[in-house]
Amino acid sequence: MGFIWSLIIGGIIGWLAGVITGRDVPGGIIGNIIAGFIGAWLGTLILGDWGPDIGGFAIIPAIIGSIILVLIVSFILGKVRKSSSE
Repeated sequence: MGFIWSLIIGGIIGWLAGVITGRDVPGGIIGNIIAGFIGAWLGTLILGDWGPDIGGFAIIPAIIGSIILVLIVSFILGKVRKSSSE
């Protein structure tokens, strides 16, 4: 049950990062889960492990890390799409 709970929380974190930035996370639900997991790792790496902990995620660093990840991915995809359309 812990793994399923982590998937749900990871998906919510990835979705929330997309909502905050106003950008879609590629891949739908799976993309949200991946963004949540990688963003949590990135946020914890940058900011440490503090704040409320839900489902094994330090929520505040995880959301901030996911926002950073979504912005980086959308920037890269925007550049790729722009260069392929030229």
